[in-house]
Amino acid sequence: MGTVHARSLDPLPMSGPDFGVHGDDAELVEVEPETKQEVLENKDVVVQRVHIDGLGRTKDDLLGYEIAEVFTATNLIDVMKKSHEAREKLLRLGIFRQVEVVIDTSDGEDALSNGVDVTFEVAELRRLTGSYNTMVGNNEGSMVLGLKLPNMLGRAEKLTFQFSYGTKETSYGLSFFKPQPGHFDRNLSINMYKVSGQFPWSSLRETDRGVSTEINFPIWKTNHTLKWEGVWRELGCLARTASFAVREESGHSLKSSISHAMVIDTRNSAILPRRGALLKINQELAGYTGGDASFLKEDFEIQLNKRLFWDSVLSTSLWGGLLVPIGDQPSCIADRFYLGGPTSVRGFSMYSIGPQSEGLYPMFNILLGDYLGGEAYWAGGMHLYTPLPFRPGRGGFGDLFRTHFFLNAGNLCNLNYGEGPRAHLQKLAECIRWSYGAGIVLRLGNIARLELNYCIPMGVQSGDRICDGVQFGAGIRFL
Repeated sequence: MGTVHARSLDPLPMSGPDFGVHGDDAELVEVEPETKQEVLENKDVVVQRVHIDGLGRTKDDLLGYEIAEVFTATNLIDVMKKSHEAREKLLRLGIFRQVEVVIDTSDGEDALSNGVDVTFEVAELRRLTGSYNTMVGNNEGSMVLGLKLPNMLGRAEKLTFQFSYGTKETSYGLSFFKPQPGHFDRNLSINMYKVSGQFPWSSLRETDRGVSTEINFPIWKTNHTLKWEGVWRELGCLARTASFAVREESGHSLKSSISHAMVIDTRNSAILPRRGALLKINQELAGYTGGDASFLKEDFEIQLNKRLFWDSVLSTSLWGGLLVPIGDQPSCIADRFYLGGPTSVRGFSMYSIGPQSEGLYPMFNILLGDYLGGEAYWAGGMHLYTPLPFRPGRGGFGDLFRTHFFLNAGNLCNLNYGEGPRAHLQKLAECIRWSYGAGIVLRLGNIARLELNYCIPMGVQSGDRICDGVQFGAGIRFL
């Protein structure tokens, strides 16, 4: 359940330098105003030496890749620019608390008349660091405690332990992260985790215990992730009123899968972009490396953002996915797609679109079904973001808010794979749910965003649960 395109439970994100200082926080390069530098400002210079002061356990060969471009600078302005870029690369490694740059003229017997020295003054992170913060998921919040051993072996390796306690999900995990020296975007991570979650829309409780290995690497303008994952899943009923279909799914299962993800992201922001595009394609194959689950799963996400007049932004997005069981075994409720709610098709309750079981609620003698997910879905959205009327707080706090007008549509169903592609498209085009409305969006930095919308759901089918009127949403991924 989690998000509409992913597994039911996801462990904490542990890859990358998620703690410490990042390159985006970098300040301008410090240049000491000496007379000789002023003379050299418009002349060619030669970078003779690069010093790194303050190193302890960090290996020299790791930093050589990050500062190599400084030696190619040909004038003082170029030295300043390349030194600043090298500083950002050093901060991106996640092993330094502080990095400062000093550019000075060369001295000594071998000093050239136009030679300069660049000095990086660094302060390493402690061997053990901790953190306490909050994390916003799709309409849920959690408290996150973390311990990290940065730069564990001297080449930007990282060992991380995180514990998260949330409103619907509790998890903890141990992760080891290893980048390739000189190519930080190419990295390897190994994870061990346990995640427990509750999904009231399906009367389901799930506990996952797993291990995974990920390799991340860029190719041209794309970023790729290859992943193997082995998960021991325990499904149980969340309530006594759980339907027979959910009870039938209860028990233990083992999933072993290989997946691949490709991402092209040119957006200026992942939370509330004003320009750029996103293309994300995921494939997952389960069963060929062992386990009980056997399926092929494909899903994609497309988003386009265009800045218009009066600082407004037009955004369009399209999601879609297909799950094909392999063999005679039907798909598991934990692997299917889910749709609906304030982060996807607004105006509908959380994951309340699509196939539903029939369950008898004994007290009132009425049918109350559990949502079972579907094997195919699509969802599309069109949004217009504008500044607040009269621009209160312009240039400050007011810029975090945007007025939001939207039109969403989508459908989720199961397919009979013997009928052919035309029948599949026809079924996905039937019983389309859609909604429209307006509201206010609040951007919480580059972490998450909040929405308060007035929604008018349309195309409502029997069994759908709607939220006609005001609906609140919080998360990091919105349709």
